[in-house]
Amino acid sequence: MKEDKILNYIKNVLQNMPTDWIGLTTHRLDIYDEKLAKTQFLRQFETLYENNNSETASLSILPTAYDYIRLGHPLSCILEWGIAKLNDLDADNVISFSSSTIPVLAILRKNLLENKSTQILYKDDLPEIFNAEILKKVYGYKFEVKKVENLNTVEKFDGSTVFISDEIAVRKMELPTNIDFYVSLHEQLGSVLVVNGEKNESYVSDIQHVRRRETVAMTPANSLVALKSLADGSPLEDHQDHSANNQRSKNKTAVLNSIKEITGTHLTPLVASSGLSIQYAIMMGLIHDALENHKGKAIKFIVPPNCYGGTNDQARRVAACSNNVEVVDLPVDGDNDMVQSIDRVLEEIAKEDAIPYIIAEIPTNPRVEVPDLEKLKAVLTKERKTAKGENAIDPVFILDQTFCPNIHFLGENKILSKVRSISYASGSKFPSGGRCTAGYCVGNNKTEALMQKIEMHLSLCDNEATSQQYEILAEQLPSMNQRIIDAYKNTRKFVNFIKETLPEAKINFVSEKLAKEGFTPSVFSLDLPTKGNTDEEKEVHKRELNLKLINLMITEIPNESKFCVSYGQLKGCYWTIPATSTQGTTKEGDKDYIVRASLSPNLDLDLHKKVFLKFVEKI
Repeated sequence: MKEDKILNYIKNVLQNMPTDWIGLTTHRLDIYDEKLAKTQFLRQFETLYENNNSETASLSILPTAYDYIRLGHPLSCILEWGIAKLNDLDADNVISFSSSTIPVLAILRKNLLENKSTQILYKDDLPEIFNAEILKKVYGYKFEVKKVENLNTVEKFDGSTVFISDEIAVRKMELPTNIDFYVSLHEQLGSVLVVNGEKNESYVSDIQHVRRRETVAMTPANSLVALKSLADGSPLEDHQDHSANNQRSKNKTAVLNSIKEITGTHLTPLVASSGLSIQYAIMMGLIHDALENHKGKAIKFIVPPNCYGGTNDQARRVAACSNNVEVVDLPVDGDNDMVQSIDRVLEEIAKEDAIPYIIAEIPTNPRVEVPDLEKLKAVLTKERKTAKGENAIDPVFILDQTFCPNIHFLGENKILSKVRSISYASGSKFPSGGRCTAGYCVGNNKTEALMQKIEMHLSLCDNEATSQQYEILAEQLPSMNQRIIDAYKNTRKFVNFIKETLPEAKINFVSEKLAKEGFTPSVFSLDLPTKGNTDEEKEVHKRELNLKLINLMITEIPNESKFCVSYGQLKGCYWTIPATSTQGTTKEGDKDYIVRASLSPNLDLDLHKKVFLKFVEKI
């Protein structure tokens, strides 16, 4: 009876769900409390379930679940809730992934850091992409793999026991107590991980953090397929869109050709489930290359301390798993010049005879600064010597190009064509216009061997873009450059208006000269004028003003202005405070308590000016 109630309710929810549950990377940005995220969504969803309320209007006012699909969204949360409910588990103990291998890697990572043994069991076959040798050699993970016939005969193990099942059922599970983690693989959809027993609940937050930083949750389209199968007990096969899968090859070819044209590069691009998924493949591919070609040498990832929090956090997470990988700070904003900082850091690393991998954003985030590119080229191509007088290893420049994905940095005779360079972009921004998270990377002609290694790790982590993501990018990429131009025009007009109405504010945005060179971002940061007798009082007042401005904009223009870190959307205007959003995991002293705004090609600019003027009059 209870099972029927759960399944019937899910069927009704799927019939009545809001369209943006499947069509956007974020839902109800106006109702979002990051600290509560999935908890708040599921608590209110549970109330609707108890009242048997599945009306569209009620579902539409549920708060945002997690963020950006990376960590979860309404449909993945409901899938996890449904499986948990049917198995009398806590919803937190069921975690869905777009990847089939990352849930296992998440457990291996935690056990590596805690020096705990792991055994991986399987019944029929392991996924073909599961490469135990590389996981041990490059990732440093320690585990043993065994084939078993019967789960009930599994002996007790001093450590964690992970069972990988290729069964496509997503309903009831009978888990013996000797199985700590159950990973159910779903062909073309991803996987579902069940954390079994109270003794393993300490793993939940760490596994969810891996999902947030190194992969994504099962995507909305694929979660919908899994939920339909769960609700009516039919095979997953019956609910999959085979026409979309058959179109995958055609869409992928179109996407790869578009990316080559947009970036001016020749090597085959790589497309991942998110920007951080591709960044993870880049980092692990470069580490793999270093282990093979520079045995025993220290690996240094050079990262701006105030850059996007996901980048910062992921780099440190990778370094934490390896004794010979270290993160080196690269000050780039404000009083710090990127070129001078790179020159100084590369000199130090050269003396150590270490391997330098630089991750940087151009323009920088959130200060929107562009370094002198000729000087940058000179510093990156400069020959350096080790302390012993030998030639130092040349750097690899890894460029986060999300703010300006239209600039040709890597093509022939371009500014970074002579130094090993890889560029990547977050797909939830301009590439898809906020419709999917898929990110991509390209390399110049000097990185062919590196790109092969990156592709290997993208495959190992099962983080390639899904069929639906390729379909969305195939549709959106051809119009991207025009959207960038149109959004920049709106941003320039708004910035000029702010300069006129609030000249005391400090605005960080590209100059007209840089714009003529092609740097046309549609994001700017705003340092509001403040007052007070001490630095502390001034800072407190400024932070209050930040929130007053944002709250006024999203209250007065709720259909267009959102409190979110997003960028490159198809419509509207997005506001955030980097220190509490994109820099969430950044060290406190490196955070920026300023306002960052990003405008789209499609918004009511006159209304935004009018509301901003109202803010100015109030201060």
